[in-house]
Amino acid sequence: MLAPSPRSDEQEDDCACAGNISRSCTVPVGENDCACAAERQSVTWQLAPQTILQPLTADKILLANPAVDGSLMVLDRREAALFAALTAPRPPDDCAPADRLISDCAPPFSAEQVRGLTRHWRRMGVLTAPENHCACAATDPTCGLPRALPAALTAWLHLTDRCNLRCDYCYLPHVREDMSAETGRAAIDATFRSALANGLQEVKLKYAGGEPLLRFPLLVELHQYARSQAETLGIALQGVVLSNGTLLTDSLASTLYSLDLRLMISLDGLGRYHDAHRRYAGGRGTFADVAEAVDLALAHGLTPSISVTVSSRTAEGLPELMAWILERDLPFSLNFYRENEFSASHEDLRLDEEKIIAGMLAAFKVIEANLPRRPFLGGIVDRANLSIGHTHTCGVGQNYLVFDQNGQVAKCQMQMQRPVTDVPAADPLALVRADRLGVQNVSVEEKDGCRDCQWKYWCAGGCPLATYRATGRYDVKSPNCNIYRALFPEALRLEGLRLLKYQDDPEVVEKIVV
Repeated sequence: MLAPSPRSDEQEDDCACAGNISRSCTVPVGENDCACAAERQSVTWQLAPQTILQPLTADKILLANPAVDGSLMVLDRREAALFAALTAPRPPDDCAPADRLISDCAPPFSAEQVRGLTRHWRRMGVLTAPENHCACAATDPTCGLPRALPAALTAWLHLTDRCNLRCDYCYLPHVREDMSAETGRAAIDATFRSALANGLQEVKLKYAGGEPLLRFPLLVELHQYARSQAETLGIALQGVVLSNGTLLTDSLASTLYSLDLRLMISLDGLGRYHDAHRRYAGGRGTFADVAEAVDLALAHGLTPSISVTVSSRTAEGLPELMAWILERDLPFSLNFYRENEFSASHEDLRLDEEKIIAGMLAAFKVIEANLPRRPFLGGIVDRANLSIGHTHTCGVGQNYLVFDQNGQVAKCQMQMQRPVTDVPAADPLALVRADRLGVQNVSVEEKDGCRDCQWKYWCAGGCPLATYRATGRYDVKSPNCNIYRALFPEALRLEGLRLLKYQDDPEVVEKIVV
């Protein structure tokens, strides 16, 4: 039985990360009537809600429950047989003792092995007893529901609206406005104020634009200021630069490395596929320069995370791009194009379900043939994160602040024209959380079409802005739901195969001792 290592923090995208959820029951196994077979020899176990069983090979299956903690496990044939015996339907008066379950498995497990496996599956949340399965339920009506865990506060710093590219899907007007050093420091101060006020112990700054490398001296100044503030206040700090890559030089790469800044570079395909989305203001394609930037970053010790925007225009080129990314062992995220007022005229960008599914599955085939050591479930299918359970698609309205070049604070970078407050606010995050006029990032529990879906705690219903643009509502499932449902099982299968490939590598998987 194998379980994956934690999600890699190297994986980046241009959106706010959603906070993960806690275990559905906080009462320790073995201390009440939801105890495992080690304490109760006559238990009729049931498959817990949201449990996913995904075939991998002829004798291996993947087992997961995103409602608990998103962990995945690979079972061999004997373990799968025991799991099936434990959860097989039986008459209410037939409480099979552990000894009978042991004899049902060939070759049989020892009684101690049965107790150990059952205990582990209970803690994982894939087994539950049908009656009074959790003693705390009598006093805690929220027991069994996902609970939000504290997360880092992420702040987007819009250093400039200027950009040297004119990408067809960009949501910005590209006016010639820059953030001043004073506004940048005020934004950082406001971020730390909100982190302290809301009990968040970590801040993540995203230096963005436009193209943030156009303001590189300011970027350096602000991050040095943020580091001093973080040290003074005792708050952990991360920083990432979201760039198109075309302006990267040896000097800039060396400085990013020395400041411990991470780098995300946008790359949507090889050659003509990338250039179909992302061109210079004069019309020339940018692929050659971006590819050179990736290799330059690697030469300076930076491992750039590759952000891929997938549209109907470029889906066909995904397999070749994925081979290129895996050859360089780069973290990546595959993000679906989101229509906005500036891109709506490009009708061929809109997501054609057949094209997107075909392109993504072809890319998955490339991943299967070149399974990486690093985990990829955090960014393999758009805004869904199959590596942790979560109730909200992203951090918008939860733990995310967006500062524009003038110091106004919005909930999402795609809605900077609708600010909620500005940098002098004592606690901008509190005002963002209280806002009911802008984008509403509602819980997946409130979305029609999502409540009974087995994938809901990994998908969380998709990007709220994309859903609202398509339906006029925030409380319904994503317009890309059919695409997600077609891809999720295959994405999980890939992770299971990755675990099997690296099962003897302690840096990739954790052996479960029972």
